[in-house]
Amino acid sequence: MTSSRSPGTTALWVAWARAVEHRRPDRLFHDDHAAAFLTAAGAEASTPPAEFCAALPVAVATRTAFFDEHLRSVTVGGIRQVVLLGAGLDTRAFRLPWPDGTSLYELDTPELLAFKEPVLASRGAAATCRRTPLAIDLTDDWPAALCAAGLDPARPVAWLAEGLLPYLEVEVADRLLTAVGRLSAPDSTLALTYNPEAMRAVADAPSGRHLAGVGVAHPALPGRPEPWLARHGWQAHAHDIIEQAVAHHRIPAAAMAHTSPGSSASWLVTATIPGQQSHHPPPPR
Repeated sequence: MTSSRSPGTTALWVAWARAVEHRRPDRLFHDDHAAAFLTAAGAEASTPPAEFCAALPVAVATRTAFFDEHLRSVTVGGIRQVVLLGAGLDTRAFRLPWPDGTSLYELDTPELLAFKEPVLASRGAAATCRRTPLAIDLTDDWPAALCAAGLDPARPVAWLAEGLLPYLEVEVADRLLTAVGRLSAPDSTLALTYNPEAMRAVADAPSGRHLAGVGVAHPALPGRPEPWLARHGWQAHAHDIIEQAVAHHRIPAAAMAHTSPGSSASWLVTATIPGQQSHHPPPPR
């Protein structure tokens, strides 16, 4: 039965891809809540178009595993505040083994959380950290809401913006990173997906074309993320998603023969404030 409250289409598509990965015997992560979101929304709303059904699970599994590893690394390293910007149907609060004392904040729209929270409650889902969902649009005053909810800007924060930037106009993304920087104490980290061809006006997002990586890059964005993030005070390390998919055995190594080094249009990025110890994970072997 379809829920009367449904999240955004692509949030469900990502949940669908994570459910596909969860069913694999060689899965890179577990997410036994993903299928529950699909059931609540209904098959018609949850299933991506056929042209995405092969590539989407590979991309989502690769980036999810990569950022899981990153967050485990930085929290084991001492960070105890984690913020998921545009969290969507992410369930890391429930499925990762967080160190004691970890506070995790999930920011997304009221509509999405109105769908997500009842599904989790119906399953008796228990977070393995102190989880705080915040229903707020990222174009609103989310920094004030986040601090009011308990974030301490004087302590390091691990930020994650997975799959978020394609839904933001470049100017909005710039403002978002400026706000993140203001809330980031030394040793804070930032992780995100970066695809300059997909960062276009919000009006383009419902078409789903950004998932295929088509379109024209915004002239204000470089092809690689390091220069853009440097303008916001971050020292970035970019990892080619195709190389990561090969390393995670989700596509054959032969796929690298069709790309040249450094030519990726899609990057998995970790960043730190210059002069601080880097917490980004090494590429998986």
